[in-house]
Amino acid sequence: MAASAFLLIASFLLILFLLSKPLGNLIASLVEGELPRWLTKAETSLWRCCGLQKPGNDIKEMNWWQYALAILTFNIAGLLLLFILLVSQGHLPLNPQHFAGMRWDLALNTAISFITNTNWQAYSGENTLSYLSQMAGLTVQNFLSAATGISVAFALMRAFSRQGTKTLGNAWIDITRITLYLLLPLAIIVALFFVSQGVIQNFSPYVLVHTLEDQQQWLPMGPVASQEAIKLLGTNGGGFFGANSAHPFENPTSLSNFVQVLAIFLIPCALCFAFGLVVGDNRQGYALLWAMSIVFIVATSVVMYAEIAGNPHFIQTNISSHFNMEGKESRFGILASSLYSVVTTAASCGAVNSMHDSFTALGGMVPLWLMQIGEVIFGGVGSGLYGILIFALLAVFIAGLMIGRAPEYLGKKIDVYDMKMVALAILVTPSLVLLGTDLAISTDAGRSAITNPGAHGFTEVLYALSSAANNNGSAFAGLNANNVFYNLLLGTVMFLGRFGIILPVLAIAGSMISKKRQPISSGTLPTQGFLFVGLLILVILLIGALTFIPALALGPIAEHLQLWQ
Repeated sequence: MAASAFLLIASFLLILFLLSKPLGNLIASLVEGELPRWLTKAETSLWRCCGLQKPGNDIKEMNWWQYALAILTFNIAGLLLLFILLVSQGHLPLNPQHFAGMRWDLALNTAISFITNTNWQAYSGENTLSYLSQMAGLTVQNFLSAATGISVAFALMRAFSRQGTKTLGNAWIDITRITLYLLLPLAIIVALFFVSQGVIQNFSPYVLVHTLEDQQQWLPMGPVASQEAIKLLGTNGGGFFGANSAHPFENPTSLSNFVQVLAIFLIPCALCFAFGLVVGDNRQGYALLWAMSIVFIVATSVVMYAEIAGNPHFIQTNISSHFNMEGKESRFGILASSLYSVVTTAASCGAVNSMHDSFTALGGMVPLWLMQIGEVIFGGVGSGLYGILIFALLAVFIAGLMIGRAPEYLGKKIDVYDMKMVALAILVTPSLVLLGTDLAISTDAGRSAITNPGAHGFTEVLYALSSAANNNGSAFAGLNANNVFYNLLLGTVMFLGRFGIILPVLAIAGSMISKKRQPISSGTLPTQGFLFVGLLILVILLIGALTFIPALALGPIAEHLQLWQ
């Protein structure tokens, strides 16, 4: 088992890095606007029609608050359109099952979920949504919410590479290019691969079949492969079916399962390579990757160990196998399911190929904790990069206080305003998680949805709020969250968790881009070596420990102690 686990993790990371490096070069070209001449000419008429290009062929760029306003306007417009589509789908075409429109609270929760890249699903897709809603609503927002996160990362990368200016680029152009030149081609390639593996892609009505037990069963159909591809590449996570990637129509083979976990980390990893290229020092990107990879390897090992150790009650009965296979697909097994659970919660994806509610206490705590530290271990598309850069700024500032060196990162001095924005960005999600959990367990409406009393029930609530605030979307699945209270609570937390971080990040970008890069001196803290990697990991762990260990002690830690006492 140990050898198999090592080979699985090593092969996963090796293939990931080999694929991400060339993709990082492409992303760096998009950040710098270095496109082929023929493509630039083709864009010119479009930008002029939209008023985004000056007569001299110069792009109209935005300062940080204009960029933020464009991002907010774009996503709020998407929220309204998706909400209208979901509540009125019963009167629209491509609805062979004649599903009615969603309740207003569920539609609002779902619309917020998909525009914030969370994809929290308090419903079962095959029993609720029409094909039109799945394609024109959810799949479209999978592209656009991913493009939003990457565009914010683009703005922050430009802030560190440029100097003495006030503009961060143009949000409308960034979103368009990211969607057309990055997300769409990758999604087409991955969707075709999934079809080759057996993922369905059709518009057929549901099929009635006779089972081996001489029973009748309806098999759901639909355009699954196209949604599956961008759900993973965009770290969205919302599945076509309620069982998500545990469903054989979404994830039929071991090979498709391995490609899925690669797809989740592909763009977040490539963004680190792109960051090094854009700032002119590849070692800066490598340092971020080292920090991410070390924490990822440790987290994956802990989950695999916990699930292999299994339930001590099985050991006492002397059964032949005490591995914890509950809630896992036999075609994937312990190791692949454990790897998937870590990947999907380290990134802000939320796709699942097993039920996290059925993991052991420690096995379930690690995915929960990975979300709570801000999902910066590769993280979501864009959000992972700008999240770990926030921690990098904090690490540099703390080191400066300890050893008396100037607090600067990549030659840009970190001042009081920057640290206020860093503190705000770091404190937003813990505040939402802890206050939201407190509200849920202190009200009758919140407690009534808990199906498992005690420590496990508390963990279910804590997991739901952690997933919503960090825009992950996975769930412990034992919480009856489809009611007005939880739909509104989680919807609010998802919206604030997304844009409550984006706004401070863009404010930091606006501050950094106006500063000139200082030459390296004896007072400059090196940020590309293993000493800084260790410091960065320590800061991430320290923030996570100080914030969430008391809450974890009431949930998964207490449950583990009860189980193994």
